Amino acid sequence: MGDRKIEAMETELPTGNGKASEGGVELDSIQRSELQVQVQGSAMPQKDWNMRQAWNALVWHGGSVFDAWLNAVSAQVGSVILTLPYTLSQMGYGLGIGFQILYGAFGCWTVYLLSLLYAEASARTRATGLLHQKHILQYHEVIGIVAGKWLGRIVFGFNMTALTFACVLQLIACSSDVYYMNSAWNKREWLYLFGFLAIPTVMLPSLHNFRLVSILGIATTTLTSAYMTVASVQHGQIENVKHQGPKSMVQFFSGATNILFSFGSHGLCIELMEAMWKPRNYKYAYVTAVLYTYLLTVPDSVSVYWAYGDTLLHNANAFGVLPHSKMKNVAIIAMILHQYVALMLNVNPLFLAWEKTVGIHTSKGFAVKALVRIPVILVIWFLALAIPFFGPINSVMGAFLISFSVYIIPSIAFMRAYIKRDIEEMKSENMRQKGKVVFGISAAVATWVFVVGFGFGGWASMTNFSKQVHTFGLFQKCYQCPPKS
Repeated sequence: MGDRKIEAMETELPTGNGKASEGGVELDSIQRSELQVQVQGSAMPQKDWNMRQAWNALVWHGGSVFDAWLNAVSAQVGSVILTLPYTLSQMGYGLGIGFQILYGAFGCWTVYLLSLLYAEASARTRATGLLHQKHILQYHEVIGIVAGKWLGRIVFGFNMTALTFACVLQLIACSSDVYYMNSAWNKREWLYLFGFLAIPTVMLPSLHNFRLVSILGIATTTLTSAYMTVASVQHGQIENVKHQGPKSMVQFFSGATNILFSFGSHGLCIELMEAMWKPRNYKYAYVTAVLYTYLLTVPDSVSVYWAYGDTLLHNANAFGVLPHSKMKNVAIIAMILHQYVALMLNVNPLFLAWEKTVGIHTSKGFAVKALVRIPVILVIWFLALAIPFFGPINSVMGAFLISFSVYIIPSIAFMRAYIKRDIEEMKSENMRQKGKVVFGISAAVATWVFVVGFGFGGWASMTNFSKQVHTFGLFQKCYQCPPKS
């Protein structure tokens, strides 16, 4: 109750060193500590309060740029490091790495646009007082406030679907990864276990409270990436290794769209901004998160592709070609832990949207919210069991969902708001000149993603999907498992 009271008081404070136009009054750690003492100091002994203050500052109540970076990296890097070697086998070294850099840069740009739209939406909601002070703004709400309700509804459909299947992917990936370590259970049996273990994710209150979780996520993917790089170099190249690069347009654009999907994690960036003391700084946290992503994905994808070459065309998961070892088992466990971190991050916007749908978002305590969130996890668990062949439709999702939800729509929303002069920051003549440059770059990004990602990518992914559809089966016990002797 104390933290909620603090947040309520923060919205009423004079701006001081913060800027209200950037998504709420911004407090540094000293100001926040003083405010906490004012609110709760008389409610408990000073010794107990100091212990709680230390817990909040070090572990629990994170809203700094560092916390935003931790969350952004954990959301950005995940099972992508296992699939990018496969993508290089579809595209070749140069184009595969080039598209990673390109789509990472596109992500940074659209996050910048979303930070502008978020600041405008946040300022409007404070000025009008239409939303409850405990209301957490979400991506579709920001677009709806600034660019029109109809576009907000479109974003809601695209983004919630994409986040749902991102969560489904995490559970499927857990069962697929562990199967490489222990095949005594089939993948569906492992999914029963991992789905049950996903239920406690309802207990993390908000993205304020993810510091330890995100540190775990970064540590596990860093370990897995290092293992993949070292294991591939130590193993050396297989006999008669080939690196032919793209053999067809279908393979090339399927790989490119898989990268688009892999670098499209910023569908939850508005919720991450809402969890910050200084939301305007999120764009810097995201840029450094993408740079860190390159440090992980480029070395491991290049080294695995160097060692195993075109055999990866038949192994979308790098664990399928890396040799058995104790370190591989450690890496598999690490990746499973990270996939739970990614699940917790991606499911949070779904929880918030569900709470608003059933009318408890600002009116009930957290215990009630945790119980109400359980059906969301059950639906994700059910979908993971029903479509365990999710891997082949990653590029379909990238082309038809991710391309619009986190690349095209933010660009269109900014351009529409700029033309109608609906962004306060762009109303001065000097900022209008800057806005013309932003408008031009946004138009270029939207056009590229529409033509290459949605157009060619959609064609390639659906062509590839149709070729494999005969191998799919609902509630399949063990998709792509080798026959047991």
